[in-house]
Amino acid sequence: MNFRIIVLLISFPVLIFAQETNQYFSSMKYRNIGPFRGGRSVSATGVANNPLTYYMGTTGGGLWKTEDAGQHWKNISDGFFKTGSVGAVATSESNPNIIYVGMGEHAIRGVMTSYGDGVYKSTDAGKTWKHIGLTKTEQISRILIHPTNPDIVYVAAQGKYSSPTSERGVYKSIDGGKTWEKTLFVNDFSGASELSIDVNNPQILYAALWHHQRTPWKMISGGEGSGIYKSDDAGETWKKIHKGLPKELGKLAVAVSRSNSNKVYALVES
Repeated sequence: MNFRIIVLLISFPVLIFAQETNQYFSSMKYRNIGPFRGGRSVSATGVANNPLTYYMGTTGGGLWKTEDAGQHWKNISDGFFKTGSVGAVATSESNPNIIYVGMGEHAIRGVMTSYGDGVYKSTDAGKTWKHIGLTKTEQISRILIHPTNPDIVYVAAQGKYSSPTSERGVYKSIDGGKTWEKTLFVNDFSGASELSIDVNNPQILYAALWHHQRTPWKMISGGEGSGIYKSDDAGETWKKIHKGLPKELGKLAVAVSRSNSNKVYALVES
């Protein structure tokens, strides 16, 4: 009886707040802010200290930019990108003119998944672009930029979805993408599906590896290569962290809290 009373006392204010919130927003309606085109998107990012500017990567139409919170969109990749499928886009927090884009749709589908041709970089807020390598990765799921040094950048290469390849894992550059070093590789079927950096201590990174393959007749998700890894030395070396996770792992995502570095969240297929 006492337990039930406690639950009611806790829940009652929450219910009142929810009802008031619903009434307050009852006149608001969602609307499509564009760009008004076909297709889908698996990547978007905002710009630090600029609530009006956003970039969106589409799976068949390249990269788009808005500077008025979505009222107008402009394609900024036509004439520069050689492929049209964007898998990841990241803007530098310390220098918003610097943008990195990873190509290749990472959300593998049963019908059609578009591949990419590596990484592009802009140093003038998207006016011009330069291809900076990793051509054979085909699918890139995430790009991370060091919070204070935009020359330090990490790429989560998910890799070719249809066959084994060594062009997958986590790559690092310390010279703005002029050269790349692969610092985490598990096996030919396991690509990096997610990356997260501790902005309070950029020496610490987390990576999710996904053992996967799509054949003409089935989708393989999970295997010995799936797992979560942590680096304490700015991505130079990695160790697998598995305590508390299920034994059988499929696709994974991982994120460290910006407000509390001790909190790390994982989304696990098992």
